[in-house]
Amino acid sequence: MKTKSNKNRTNESEMTLNGMMTFGECENGQRFADFECCEEVEMEPFVGDCKVQVMRDGNVYITERPKRIRNRALLRDDNSSLSLGQNGRFYFVFSMPAAELDKLPAQLVRQASAIAGKFMRLIMED
Repeated sequence: MKTKSNKNRTNESEMTLNGMMTFGECENGQRFADFECCEEVEMEPFVGDCKVQVMRDGNVYITERPKRIRNRALLRDDNSSLSLGQNGRFYFVFSMPAAELDKLPAQLVRQASAIAGKFMRLIMED
């Protein structure tokens, strides 16, 4: 018996499957669920970040979370980057290993100045 997905009103695929689901917990405390289908099914495989909701009556609801839109860096330097966010704001990101804490103030000023200089040249070219 083949089960095919059908479209509902919200333009999402919906499928009802018969099978067995096993819930467990790893040694590190992370919970997992394995599902084994009892039917022959044709589905598109996917890997995603999902929210799983297990109800008291045994129903399980799995919802894929939307993918996060990441800002693309406009300019980069050694440990920093400047990007334009989806909200129209500019973001300056600076990262440095904790072991180099004594160099942080000098590196932060140097790289922020370098990014600012590159940005000014970019504006003047346009």
